[in-house]
Amino acid sequence: MLSIHRLRTLRAFAIRGTVAGAADSLGYTASAVSQQLSALEMETGARLLRKSGRRLVLTPAGQRLVAAADAVLDAVEAAESDLRATHDEPAGSVRAAMFQSAALALLPSALAHLRESAPRVRLQVTQSEPAQALEDTWAREYDIVIAEEYPHHSAPHYPGLRRETLVRDEISLAARDDGSKGDPETTALAGHRDSAWVMEPRGTASRHFAEQVCRLEGFEPDVRYETADLQAHIALVAAGEAVSLLPGLMWMTAPAGIARLPLPGAPRRTVFAAMRATTTVDPAVTAVLSALRLAAVPLGEW
Repeated sequence: MLSIHRLRTLRAFAIRGTVAGAADSLGYTASAVSQQLSALEMETGARLLRKSGRRLVLTPAGQRLVAAADAVLDAVEAAESDLRATHDEPAGSVRAAMFQSAALALLPSALAHLRESAPRVRLQVTQSEPAQALEDTWAREYDIVIAEEYPHHSAPHYPGLRRETLVRDEISLAARDDGSKGDPETTALAGHRDSAWVMEPRGTASRHFAEQVCRLEGFEPDVRYETADLQAHIALVAAGEAVSLLPGLMWMTAPAGIARLPLPGAPRRTVFAAMRATTTVDPAVTAVLSALRLAAVPLGEW
């Protein structure tokens, strides 16, 4: 009988693309992953990997076994979830990933709800960028992820991941409030074509959205500061050193002296939860999702 542990290692290699990547995702050493893959080849009697230049890649047999491994691991996870559903009270550890503004706005209240409704559930939370966290949840590193989508920029879709919208918050221009009303004929955005900007790093959905919004207004933003820390954005805006586009949840902790200026069309970001379909009946996972739903209710469409 094939080892489920080794099938999981093969799937991690297929997802990450390298032995080192699989080792990092599984928490093993690279040599341990290599040993597991070699042992799996001996078990199957088939060549699962071959060299391509300096890299290892899956053979056709390896690709077929990865597809079978997906089905096997899904079945095992679904069976485990069904068994836990027979318990009288949700219990166990749930691994969650979420990004900064969701953690600030949702996590404290969700933890309070979870403490009352399912005190035996242990929630472990890691801050992670949404795109990577979605992939990691599909790869079974997390049980639930809180991710985001910006207008006209879909977050990656992975087979077997189910989504549920929690909050839709309006994206606004943040600038230091100098008391002026500005030119009534000019949009708030166009009025800052010559300002210094702080944005998230290149490659993020928020950065792509922010640059496109500025370009549609006819200018290229002068991005002098790059950071994924939105609290740093707020600090720079409050000091009058930059302007930024901030999602609504960040305004919950913004200090006085920052003006919240509307963007054309009042664009909204979607904050959603995603989890594997095989864990949707797991009482601990559903308890966490319920707590997140309750935490999101007062936020409405912030």
